[in-house]
Amino acid sequence: MPLVTAGVVVLDCAEPEKLAEFYRQLLDGEQIGASANLVEIRGGDGLRLAFRRDANATPPSWPRPENSLQAHLEFLVADLDEAERRVVGLGGRPVEAGDPAGTYEERGFADPAGHSFTLRLVPSPAPKQG
Repeated sequence: MPLVTAGVVVLDCAEPEKLAEFYRQLLDGEQIGASANLVEIRGGDGLRLAFRRDANATPPSWPRPENSLQAHLEFLVADLDEAERRVVGLGGRPVEAGDPAGTYEERGFADPAGHSFTLRLVPSPAPKQG
């Protein structure tokens, strides 16, 4: 067994209960733990995320240049349009981070607390020939 293994990604936010619910629904997951200052979920694919209460949390300004993007989450999707509708329906918002012209292979968003994340298209494999 390795000396160190990955645990859980933790996002600081003012309202961990609300943010955990956003990601629980987005990822078809379940809440697996909660305390006064931390809520943890596991997505349908096993990804674990936790949300820690920080009354002074402020969202990053990315893509505006005042702050650099320190970290973000990336989720793989089969249908960008459907996934975007889900994100917006749950209270997330699109983040314009590039040239709006052309076909997008990925799209940037902010969750309700302002954390950045990306939905990236996973192309379906080409059907087998003959």
